[in-house]
Amino acid sequence: MRQKFEQQLVNLCAPTLAGLKPANLFRCPESPELFQSICEWNEKLKSFGLRIRVMKWCHKTKSCLIYVCRWDWICREIQRKDVCVFLQKCGYDLSGDMESVICQLARRLCLRADFPHEIGIFLGYPLRDVVGFICNKGQNYSCSGCWKSYGDAKEAQQTFDSYKKCTACYQHMYEKGVPLIRLIAAA
Repeated sequence: MRQKFEQQLVNLCAPTLAGLKPANLFRCPESPELFQSICEWNEKLKSFGLRIRVMKWCHKTKSCLIYVCRWDWICREIQRKDVCVFLQKCGYDLSGDMESVICQLARRLCLRADFPHEIGIFLGYPLRDVVGFICNKGQNYSCSGCWKSYGDAKEAQQTFDSYKKCTACYQHMYEKGVPLIRLIAAA
């Protein structure tokens, strides 16, 4: 399981590990080894400014939603004035610290049947795309890749391509035996 978790970090979080993106979210089967792996990797990643946490555990599917983020980057994004206004309109209480804001998102993930669309902010999607997705109910986008973009399609596609290239590069290096810890960019 530990090797599998490490492989998932490579396959699903390479842009975050490389410092190109502030966060990723992925589903993982629940197991005692998973929680041990998360603890171990949190300790290893701390010096790189990265954190891993379980955002949701599903009793039905016996799986967890795992959030991997560059903490300082996410904090800066959430503190932007336009993002604060948006999150407050979504019902977030921003009077506490960043951990309390992440906990509010985790509660929303657990209590709602559908995904809270503001999650895009916590994954580093541009605010205009998160708002565009909500206002357009997922339709009328200019480009689709890692998310649906409602802005400059060429710019969004370049971002999507850079994430894809990064992931392929990380997968190749990892398969060639480069330890994951050596692939992580410092904060």
